[in-house]
Amino acid sequence: MSDQPPDETQANAGEPDGGWTWDLTERSGATALATNRSFRSTALLTVAGTVLPGLGLILARRRVVGSIILGVFAVAAISLGIWALTDTQGFLGQFVRPAVLMRLTVALVVVAVVWVGVVVASHLSLRGRPSRRHRVLGGLLVGVLAFAVAAPMAVAARYSYDTATSVAGTFKSEADSKSATRPTLNAGKPTKGQTAPQDPWADKPRLNVLLLGGDAGKGRTGTRTDTVILASVDTHTGDTTLFSLPRNTARMPFPKKSPLHRYYPNGFTNGNGEDQEFALNALYQNVPASVPKNVLGPTDDLGADVLKISVGEALGLEVDYYALIDLKGFSTLVDALGGIRLNVNSYIPIGGNTDLHIPPSEFLHPGANQKLDGRSALWYARGRYGADDFARMDRQRCVINAMIKQASPATLLSRYEDIAKAGKEIVQTDVPQEVLPLMVDLGLRVKDGNVRSIVFKNGVDGFFSSNPDFPEMRQRVKVALGEAAKPPSTKKSKKSSGSSSGSSSGTSSKTAESEDVDDTCAFNPEMAATATPYRG
Repeated sequence: MSDQPPDETQANAGEPDGGWTWDLTERSGATALATNRSFRSTALLTVAGTVLPGLGLILARRRVVGSIILGVFAVAAISLGIWALTDTQGFLGQFVRPAVLMRLTVALVVVAVVWVGVVVASHLSLRGRPSRRHRVLGGLLVGVLAFAVAAPMAVAARYSYDTATSVAGTFKSEADSKSATRPTLNAGKPTKGQTAPQDPWADKPRLNVLLLGGDAGKGRTGTRTDTVILASVDTHTGDTTLFSLPRNTARMPFPKKSPLHRYYPNGFTNGNGEDQEFALNALYQNVPASVPKNVLGPTDDLGADVLKISVGEALGLEVDYYALIDLKGFSTLVDALGGIRLNVNSYIPIGGNTDLHIPPSEFLHPGANQKLDGRSALWYARGRYGADDFARMDRQRCVINAMIKQASPATLLSRYEDIAKAGKEIVQTDVPQEVLPLMVDLGLRVKDGNVRSIVFKNGVDGFFSSNPDFPEMRQRVKVALGEAAKPPSTKKSKKSSGSSSGSSSGTSSKTAESEDVDDTCAFNPEMAATATPYRG
């Protein structure tokens, strides 16, 4: 009896293509099985062993090591699946913890290396003694499978690293940051004896976040917050109401219990409601320059704390957090999202200076569901040549609503790296890292909730920028919050809303205190058809 194995033709003689030869009388164990297996079977089993790591080794009769690898893989996959299904908030919350993400980055690289090693080991154990041709084909197969395993792992590791650095750069931990006004959220911590995950917002029915658009542009000293919007979110339903305040709002108040009330007992004013150095957009810069830096206690951003306290008092809501966005960097974020879709109902100027009588060089043209890049979206939100602040305030809420819609899971995944980098560069906030897991859960609710808004316009509904009636404003806010929970059946007419119109009328046939943002920002064919560019 020859000690040499038969060649492949002899081994597969009489067998259909792709079959196995079961004559193992002269061989035993894994070596005999591998030697008599056809290349097609080896290839199929290698693929199976790639999909289920360890399976290929088990079929090659490397049962102990194969079973260990397959068992670890199965336990890990099942455990993660159960965690994701039973505690989605807790599971997703791990992806905004920098320390966890850094460990995940390393783990993904290690898993990729081990997985590729298992693919190679499985094929070598399964193939036996192939011909030169099959050896080359087997090498190509293993290379393709190794790439199929390693590439997604490498992308995931890169995303994990980018998220960790972005979160760490934008959101500081409570221990590494100071704020005189942010709350301490204990929501989501399980109670003793609890088995099911707790609603993380059970004890906080509403979260109020101040959105600030900062402009430290040419000819300005410091930062002026020309965009001031308070987003009030129902934490149970995700319904959100946006309250937009004009940048020239005067006499901004401070509560009597605040140390700032001692410096500004009549609000932030010198008695002249038209003095722009005492307007809302000057609070961020001018108040910190006029009071002791520790007037509110330790804080990293006194200007932001001043705005939170004052806007909260004006609207009758306690502001929890703020986010300051550089308006020039805003376009970077929109580009990172791949653009946003907006309805344009009028010609919106790009550039121009009304005070200097310099007309804009170009316009955004009317049209439905236009996809705007970062530059165009910025001018959609800011352009006001020949119009007023209130027209662009109308458009700014449309931008916020469009970004909420654009931030779909598919968009976030496909453009993840760009979004992470853009957010790190343009956002400043007092939201601590510890709260981010709760924000993930809330973000899912906001995505499915209703968005309504109030834009406080000079001369409309009893509001006057130079001398606001703050008790009346608080009453309007109270009514509007109720409308978000139970939207009224009738709404303001689209013509009076001023959405994208370039100018706002001073009258409106009001049937509800707030407006549905989807309706306000809808395309108005009649308005678009009659629109003309204003050139002064």
